[in-house]
Amino acid sequence: MATRPDRIVVIGAGLGGLAAALRLAHAGCAVTVLDLHQTPGGKARQIDSPAGPVDAGPTVLTLRGVFDDLFEETGARLDDHVVLTAEPLLARHHWPDGASLDLWSDEALNVEAVDALAGAKEADGFRRFSAEARALYAAFDSPVMRAPAPSPFGIARALMRRPGLTPALMPGQTLARRLRRHFADPRLRQLFGRYATYVGGTPARTPALLSLIWQAEAGGVWRVDGGLHALARAIAARAETLGARILYGTTATGIERREGTVTAVETADGTRLPCDAALFNGDPEALRTGMVQGATDAVTPRQARRRSLSANVWAFAAKASGVDLAHHNVFFCADPADEFDPLDRGAPTGAATLYVCAEDRGTGLTPPDLERFEIIMNAPPLPGGAKEEPPTCRFRTFPALARHWLTFTPPPPDSALTTPQGFETLSPGSAGALYGLSPHGMMAAFRRPTARSRIAGLYLAGGGVHPGPGVPMATLSGRHAAAAILSDRPSTSTSRRTATPGGTSTASATTAPAPSASSAS
Repeated sequence: MATRPDRIVVIGAGLGGLAAALRLAHAGCAVTVLDLHQTPGGKARQIDSPAGPVDAGPTVLTLRGVFDDLFEETGARLDDHVVLTAEPLLARHHWPDGASLDLWSDEALNVEAVDALAGAKEADGFRRFSAEARALYAAFDSPVMRAPAPSPFGIARALMRRPGLTPALMPGQTLARRLRRHFADPRLRQLFGRYATYVGGTPARTPALLSLIWQAEAGGVWRVDGGLHALARAIAARAETLGARILYGTTATGIERREGTVTAVETADGTRLPCDAALFNGDPEALRTGMVQGATDAVTPRQARRRSLSANVWAFAAKASGVDLAHHNVFFCADPADEFDPLDRGAPTGAATLYVCAEDRGTGLTPPDLERFEIIMNAPPLPGGAKEEPPTCRFRTFPALARHWLTFTPPPPDSALTTPQGFETLSPGSAGALYGLSPHGMMAAFRRPTARSRIAGLYLAGGGVHPGPGVPMATLSGRHAAAAILSDRPSTSTSRRTATPGGTSTASATTAPAPSASSAS
């Protein structure tokens, strides 16, 4: 007798939820995705401008292999669904003293550039820093990022193979402290310290381990034709091709449980969606604080309470002048303490480093007269962060860029700005934090929730879940969640699809392992 497929409801169409939905649909599950917005992508969003849709979320795509794997393992090719262009120039950096530094995907070019900026001794320091970042990445990729949960035994084995990494992992070894061992030039410490903000932290409180972020970027940066939102659309479209149903403009309001196990998801319009499992793709704090009824015990307070940084983000179209911009650009303030000390207190920055993405520039592109830009300035999350009005944000953004000789005509309207309050509206329950849990402290990675929540049948994905924030990491969280759902389901209810040449798939019955004792942990 034929068995019905497992019914899975995914709450949230961010990259983690979409990646899980695609994998689950490919495995033969009946997948329904709910999202309160009208388009997929979550934080990988776009807003309208006179020059067309402009990215207003993440803009840097690294670890391309994560996305190649997602498509290949579900019967397709990434290149058939989205156009990616490698950017050999990773980013252009500017300081108030007029100095600038281009970093490339070619380490030899970077050594030459650092030598030209700061001398041979600092170039040697860069070599040592890059080697350490590579070794940290190699050591922690498998036991941490690719694993369903951080593996202390895997980490121990990695350190036994590479004992030279131990000093970088000692208690109190922050990114800022470690950088002082490699660089005497404060500009280089400021540059590589900013990678703490990629995960929502500050250099003086983020573990030195996260210097491995530099290796992720040095390994290659890709520009997505149509912006990162186009990647989200491609994943959503592929999931729909395999049978997933995506309901936009639909808010999940409750989880129904019977005998401790999830049995349905309820929506704001009163619809009840029966399911065998549910996946929450959002900030775990939203569950703990009751934004979705019936799931306040899904995570512990320590897994959600400490918030990452937020941001003030401008996304607009204008004519730029005064500076030769690359696709990715960073304009540093004079003293990083003026930026990060207030943020550590939960206050707006006194002087900000500003990231500018020139979305119509890059390899092989000739920018039009009216270009699309995104500007990101770090900000504290809510509720401690003071509410900032557009005139204040404008004053702290555009005069600072003008001091670097970069100006925009016309200036963007207030509607082009998203503040921490706006991010809380876009992602209710997040407190405006863009990266979920704060990365501060040596045990931050172990505090982060994993795919299995504390409620049987409720799973988690997204940047607030292991392995953490960032486009590739959120996508990997979806892989972990889908694997957990499939391994926990009874063997009689799931038919798996087997990929066939050309990206199609056929359904076949398979046997899945029985639920493990940790399935509700």
